[in-house]
Amino acid sequence: MVISVASGKGGTGKTLVATSLALSLKDSHKVMLLDCDVEEPNDHILMKPEITSSEPVLIPVPKVDEAKCTYCGKCAQVCQYHAIAVLGNHVLTFPQLCHGCGACSYLCPEKAISEEPRQTGVVEWGHSDGIGFVHGKLTIGEAMAPPVIRKVKQQASNEGTVIIDVPPGTSCPVVEAIKDSDFCLLVTEPTPFGLNDLILAVEAVRQLSIPCGVVLNRTGVGDAGVEEYCRKENIPILLTIPLDTEIARLYSKGITLVKGMPEWKERFLTLFERIREIASERVSRIKR
Repeated sequence: MVISVASGKGGTGKTLVATSLALSLKDSHKVMLLDCDVEEPNDHILMKPEITSSEPVLIPVPKVDEAKCTYCGKCAQVCQYHAIAVLGNHVLTFPQLCHGCGACSYLCPEKAISEEPRQTGVVEWGHSDGIGFVHGKLTIGEAMAPPVIRKVKQQASNEGTVIIDVPPGTSCPVVEAIKDSDFCLLVTEPTPFGLNDLILAVEAVRQLSIPCGVVLNRTGVGDAGVEEYCRKENIPILLTIPLDTEIARLYSKGITLVKGMPEWKERFLTLFERIREIASERVSRIKR
């Protein structure tokens, strides 16, 4: 089962939920935690994994042989990302804009374009307290996170439970991380800002046809807007976490919630059972 943990904005508590859920399940399930927030991965701060292997993330970028090139401009015409341009008798390439689709080399009539690999990040994996751990790191200055996210997800096990810590927002990296999940857990907070971004996240998840539920973090402040929205949209609130200085203190020290406050383990196990029920009901409906 693949559970993605997402949010419409940063700072809602995705990492708190993802790491706590993984740690709560490790004694009874085979668990992997994937940190797909590759621009700012921080699960390792809480999990303190032993990294045993790593692999660079490479994408193919064009290399032009100007001895063969006739400067016809077809490569520039086909590139949707403006990563190649023909100016008179010169061809300019912009590797950081290239998505590695290969269209320019495939369609070049003179076969003047080959491809060479360019590193955009790295994926590291290992284990932490009985949990398989994988995270990706996008190279500073790079703009494209999806290739690194795809590489992280390739390390996922086909057995047991895989928990994905998703980047914040609703952009392309988020879609790449969430897609193919069995369930998406949306973490938000009871504020107008939290509600606005929850609505965006729900719309994105629904476009992907993935069932979802909500974790409402920092309850006790704000307003009832999120709860009213979830009732109206028939979205279950599966767990509430109060605004608690002890939770904040633990988190600031890099201590996970279920390790610092073990009574939360049962609540996260109950959360997991509710997720399984909802996912199973959806599968049953589809089969009917």
